Amino acid sequence: METNTKITGKDLINLGYRQGKWMQEALIYINENQLQGNALQSYLEQYKLPDPLPLHSKPLDFSINIKAENELEEDNVSKVINSMQTLMKTPTLVNGAIMPDACPTGPDGTIPVGGVAVAKNAIHPGMHSADICCSVMLTDFGKVNPKDVLNAAHANTHFGPGGRDRNTQFRFPKELLEAFENNYFLKDQQMIQAARAHLGTQGDGNHFLFVGTSKKTGNTMLVTHHGSRGPGARLYTKGMKIAERFRKILSPETLKQNAWIPFDTKEGQGYWQALQTIRQWTKTNHEVIHNSVAESLEIAIENRYWNEHNFVFKDGDLFYHAKGATPLDAKFMPDITGPRLIPLNMSEPVLIVDGATTKTNLGFAPHGAGRNVSRTQHRKSKTGSIMQIFKEETRGLDVRFFSKEIDITELPSAYKNAQTVRNQMEEFGLGNVIDEVLPYGCIMAGDWQKNAPWRVKREKRRRNKS
Repeated sequence: METNTKITGKDLINLGYRQGKWMQEALIYINENQLQGNALQSYLEQYKLPDPLPLHSKPLDFSINIKAENELEEDNVSKVINSMQTLMKTPTLVNGAIMPDACPTGPDGTIPVGGVAVAKNAIHPGMHSADICCSVMLTDFGKVNPKDVLNAAHANTHFGPGGRDRNTQFRFPKELLEAFENNYFLKDQQMIQAARAHLGTQGDGNHFLFVGTSKKTGNTMLVTHHGSRGPGARLYTKGMKIAERFRKILSPETLKQNAWIPFDTKEGQGYWQALQTIRQWTKTNHEVIHNSVAESLEIAIENRYWNEHNFVFKDGDLFYHAKGATPLDAKFMPDITGPRLIPLNMSEPVLIVDGATTKTNLGFAPHGAGRNVSRTQHRKSKTGSIMQIFKEETRGLDVRFFSKEIDITELPSAYKNAQTVRNQMEEFGLGNVIDEVLPYGCIMAGDWQKNAPWRVKREKRRRNKS
């Protein structure tokens, strides 16, 4: 380059440097100081990026703890395996597994529900998804009438969109608020406002509140299933944006949904800590619902335990991304107080399990029954009125929908055969059933969109015009 010739971004790109925010500041410094030759190369050394990481040339091996029992399941299992094979080309991954409840979600290469992906020194937000720390908690209330527990729970819980108004919000713990305020990812006011309003809420979809009795003791037990609601969804969005920035630099070939945040960066450390705070928020979310039932009925709590099944678990420099997989290994749960919980569907028992880590289960078990077909496909497959279908599938149970609108895509027929999942758990060494919570009844959100506020307003406007 000639003396006094102004150096441009194009010149730096021609020298092998990648475009980025750093260029503007660097160009000002270079041109003000008229850097050339060795002096220029020496200055630019600080901006030199590592060569992009290529995808693995072929998928890494992963454990397949599932088999198709019929033609419908063959299609499901095939899609799961194909997506997992694409996923296992991601440069950071070193191991993986799929569970008997696995089902595909998203485009090819997306971790399936019922999948485990093990990465070295990397956190992949797309592999824990927006429903961070989706989890289950059980409280043993002893010899109490299950109907009383279900009624009290119905009066205290909250399903559907949004959160609680100020008059019905639970107290937000001071230490939890401080954890939000001290984390870069969690400290904005919208995040904290959502964390306050959504405490004591359960969302929609397959989240539930289940009441039943222990097969062993006859005690009445309450089980809740939900994730981190608004705070978790917001953290996921932030995590994906930062992971995408790293992907463009570190591995442009990697699929966007599999982008990662390197753990040994400031962003990685902050994101990991944010995940732990969201985990604590979600555990608290379960607790306030369970405690409110105990307080309203003035009954004692005999036992309680919980586990997440949609999270990232750390063991040394390995990060286990469980997208719908229950941790069996105690090393994954610093606050472990009991066995694990695997719900199947509203008409089947919630399984209470323990188990050993093996080479093929990687320390995990299924998280439920999973689906063979989409909600839309299931809806189309049913005949008869909604009420007829509901009565037939919930006979003998006290099943309620918080929105007062039945959602047939959450009825037992929407899920894989529960006995098949249990059989494959035994066949593949995925946990031992030590007790069962036999179903009495449950509450779910239901088809809240049928009477969603925006829909009601639109219908009102339409009527006023006519």
